[in-house]
Amino acid sequence: MSNNIELSIVMPCLNEAETLAICINKAQSFLNKNQIIGEIIVADNGSTDGSISIATSLSAIVINAEQKGYGSALKAGITAASGKYVIMGDADDSYDFSNLMPYLTELRNGKDLVMGNRFKGGIEKDAMPFLHKYLGNPILSFIGRLFFKINIGDFHCGLRGFSKKAYKTMNLKTSGMEFASEMVVKTKLNNLSIAEVPTKLHKDGRTRAPHLKTWSDGWRHLRFLMLYAPNWLFLYPGMLLAVIGLVMSIILVINPIEFSHFTLDIHTLLYTSAFLLVGIQFIIFYGLTKVFAVENELLPKSNRYNKLFKFINLEKGLIFGFILLIIGVFLSFKGLESWEDTEFGHLDKSTTLRIIIPAITSLQLGIQTILFSFFFSVLGLKK
Repeated sequence: MSNNIELSIVMPCLNEAETLAICINKAQSFLNKNQIIGEIIVADNGSTDGSISIATSLSAIVINAEQKGYGSALKAGITAASGKYVIMGDADDSYDFSNLMPYLTELRNGKDLVMGNRFKGGIEKDAMPFLHKYLGNPILSFIGRLFFKINIGDFHCGLRGFSKKAYKTMNLKTSGMEFASEMVVKTKLNNLSIAEVPTKLHKDGRTRAPHLKTWSDGWRHLRFLMLYAPNWLFLYPGMLLAVIGLVMSIILVINPIEFSHFTLDIHTLLYTSAFLLVGIQFIIFYGLTKVFAVENELLPKSNRYNKLFKFINLEKGLIFGFILLIIGVFLSFKGLESWEDTEFGHLDKSTTLRIIIPAITSLQLGIQTILFSFFFSVLGLKK
């Protein structure tokens, strides 16, 4: 029979005795009404309020998830699912399990992930906290669309469907609330298809407070989005700092920049050189993070990643690093000659520092490049 199951409905559960029976009955009604061969799986995460007995009495399959966390519970339930498709949803009666056909229709049409959109489907009064509705969800969804070019409006809808095959491709790792974000991001990174359907959010039927914690779980989602987008976290800020630092440094080495009420001179040159150094460090961290994430299967490999090792390798890095060191040493000797011309006496700081600051910057960049090249090669040894 398990081979004939089309749909598995998975509900994560942690002390949901007040609403679990309602959700299971709605899900069973949906399966029976639409003559769908399916199963209902309750992924329990340590309930002590009788939730397991309720699920068992209603013929739901109970899976015990030993590791704590929203993501851990869902992974245990989804792994145990026998259906070709899986629809997951919270067991707090905030989503209507009797109205899942829009999800199943999209899945049958070949979509890999079908997301609910509560902002299009409607949010009942008091169903979503004010901060979640007007700050958390809109901002995190915007960041997700910006970072990953995913055209969906609600990243964190708890009701969503996907094919079991697509789920295996996603290779999800997280165990907490950020599991929801990881699923969307990994779908995009693996070039899987995404659809969105309007979904109504109802006020949940529990008398206790929800498990979701506004600030800590919001931070977990934001942290995940940043760490899985090293280009936005490291590369783009690094390129901006490096370009500003390089251009301004070149201008200030040639001449001070004079304005009507102030002048930018060697003191500013120190800061622009620091901009350049910090910017290069950001770019280096991008490269190291990318290699680490891909080689540890946190991010999928891509053609761009494979080309990275053809463009950057230990030998090229060492050559470029030693060139920077030679430039730094050369400029240092030029500064020494300038000092020698004064018989090692008083220096014209404005003139000398225009040589010494670029010299020190070149030496530091050379050392950074050499060290990065070695570490980059170590991380990419599998290649």
